[in-house]
Amino acid sequence: MQHTGGIALRRLAVPAPLPAWLPAQLPQHWLIAFAINGLLIAMAQRLPLLTPAGWCHAAILGTVLWGCLGVRGWLAVVAYLLLGSLVTRLGFRRKQERGLAEARGGRRGPENVWGSAATGALLAMLVPLAPPGWQPSLLLAFVASFAAKLADTAGSEIGKRWGRHTWLITSLRPVPPGTEGAVSLEGTAASLAGSTVMALLGLLLGLLTSGAAVLLVSVVGLVATLLESLIGATAQARYCWLSNEVVNGVQTALAAVLALIAWACWAPT
Repeated sequence: MQHTGGIALRRLAVPAPLPAWLPAQLPQHWLIAFAINGLLIAMAQRLPLLTPAGWCHAAILGTVLWGCLGVRGWLAVVAYLLLGSLVTRLGFRRKQERGLAEARGGRRGPENVWGSAATGALLAMLVPLAPPGWQPSLLLAFVASFAAKLADTAGSEIGKRWGRHTWLITSLRPVPPGTEGAVSLEGTAASLAGSTVMALLGLLLGLLTSGAAVLLVSVVGLVATLLESLIGATAQARYCWLSNEVVNGVQTALAAVLALIAWACWAPT
């Protein structure tokens, strides 16, 4: 009789064919990655997306992503950054009037870059080092981490601006918009939409290879966002070290782990 654990491990190891587009890890490839990211960051610094220090850290992140995953992995994170910044800008003046807008005019700093992308960067570095059969699963987790973060950004920004009724996730007690751990129907719908958009981008770029993977990443992104709200409602006020950036890192890590576990258990063989 075969153990279910062994079946799950085999599913995790071989969920899809090995991506043929992963770049060869050669010195010249990394030099090209460094040069392209340096040039693009120098050209993009006028955009109101990141602080000057944020742009420098984004260049490091971009070099790692391009070096490990090539242009497809890099494009996925650029798309996340652009979509997240666009969502932050929606209704920004109204959020400013209510004291709910992001600081620095919505510009992200180094702490925001790594709070959102540390999990994804680690997974990207693991992909070229992992056995070939594990690489598609790591790419699935990579997309899931950014799907969760885009879900969080979309849910938070839409909920703060257009949420009509906001409740604390632990007790469903009405609370003001912007309260840690607060949820709304509008924000939750936006979270699911953000997660789905990121999953579809992953499919378009070849990081995901099936509709089942898109569905799984979409759901995992929403679940991780709800767990992030739960952490915000129960633990963030108690521990001074649980900053928003640390919680973001925990959320993306949860999304990656949940995606790996779910794919191992339920992915079609």
